[in-house]
Amino acid sequence: MNEIEMSGLAAKVLWASFGLATVFGVIAQRTHFCTMGAIADVVNMGDWTRARMWALAIAVAVLGFNAMVWLGWVEAKQSLYGGTRLLWLSSVVGGLMFGFGMVLASGCGSKNLVRLGGGNLKALVTVLVLGVAAFATLRGITAVLRVNSVDMVFLDMPTGQDLPSLLAQRVGVAKPMLAMLLGAVVALLLTAWVVRKPEGRTSEVWWGGAGIGAVIVAVWWVSGRMGYVPEDPSTLEPAFLATNSKRMESLSMVAPVAYTLDWLMFFSDKSKLLTLGIVSMVGVALGGLLGSLADRSFRWEGFGGVEDVTNHLVGGALMGVGGVVALGCTVGQGISGLSTLSLGSMVATAAIMVGAVLALRYQIWRL
Repeated sequence: MNEIEMSGLAAKVLWASFGLATVFGVIAQRTHFCTMGAIADVVNMGDWTRARMWALAIAVAVLGFNAMVWLGWVEAKQSLYGGTRLLWLSSVVGGLMFGFGMVLASGCGSKNLVRLGGGNLKALVTVLVLGVAAFATLRGITAVLRVNSVDMVFLDMPTGQDLPSLLAQRVGVAKPMLAMLLGAVVALLLTAWVVRKPEGRTSEVWWGGAGIGAVIVAVWWVSGRMGYVPEDPSTLEPAFLATNSKRMESLSMVAPVAYTLDWLMFFSDKSKLLTLGIVSMVGVALGGLLGSLADRSFRWEGFGGVEDVTNHLVGGALMGVGGVVALGCTVGQGISGLSTLSLGSMVATAAIMVGAVLALRYQIWRL
């Protein structure tokens, strides 16, 4: 494959990712898909409807990703979530920060992008603060603190940290087959829990959960299958086109916001190229806009007072720092990462949930 062919393939990856992210935004807006909202519903009202929607999204993503592993299309180790280094402390600390921050900011990164598309100016401020804080934690002052503190505590795994890699040799089953079996079991258990109650059998839960999960799987395919080049003519090594991490990626809503701001601010720098993450952020916001126009819910919304501004500023900063430290957010770790059956994703997602509950308890105490 020559340079011109690679450029054309990269463009296809970008357009496909943009379209899928737009679908994600439409579905999230129309079904009110929101992990923070799901946790708040459970804590404040005992309503598990949106929690079941999230669980269904995870089930579909797990089944889809591991089916592709079985087919030989992708491998967890080719992603950010399947490496041999388990940064457990980073996952815990970053997850707690992100979870607490998303409650203060009235939603996680994906929810704020969707709300931004619907005319919410509070979400615009939150996304900007999140992006700046995330970039500082990737390459700036908080990056130095991250690298010299929590990132120094880790476990070296003998293989990748995804469950199929860890268990394959011990149980004597080939990793692709084990991935399919584990993926099917996890998906079946989650789906059984979803449909156990009447609220899990509604069309909104199934459209939102199955739709979001399917988008995550589709982006994995675009990045890991369509965008995979066995031999880059420049380096003579395998390459994943149009990704910031140089690995295969699916949707995540923290570091890509930082990369989007970087691309906008240094647009004249020819080394700053569009990536899957950047076009996905635009796509999610566009999906929020299209969804809000379709149901006529678009309206401009601003802050309600000083405390409201403070909460969103602090929440955005916590999400930006925490999302990078934890290597993802409620979508990046909570769906994309979990789809690989990664231990790190499980730890980070659990920490995000605990952080959210603590923030909700804090708000109740404040009231």
